[in-house]
Amino acid sequence: MDRLEKIKRHAALFDDMASHVGVDLQEAAIKGALRRDEISDAVVRCSGCLQPARCALRMKSAEAQDDGAPIYCRNAELLKRLEAQV
Repeated sequence: MDRLEKIKRHAALFDDMASHVGVDLQEAAIKGALRRDEISDAVVRCSGCLQPARCALRMKSAEAQDDGAPIYCRNAELLKRLEAQV
């Protein structure tokens, strides 16, 4: 996978994880709870994850719908903060 494809994949994973935990990233940005640089930093953090396939499978699982971001998620703290603000 080339670098651009990897960034696109992880941008989608980050957006999907946010939706999974109940955070609308666009709404958070509009409300000022999420800055543009935080989004790009989150995608970069996500792209360093060693478990993207596990992450994608977890979000498809009905059992994990209310668990929030998994402990191994590099953006768990950000997502938890956004959950509380939005």
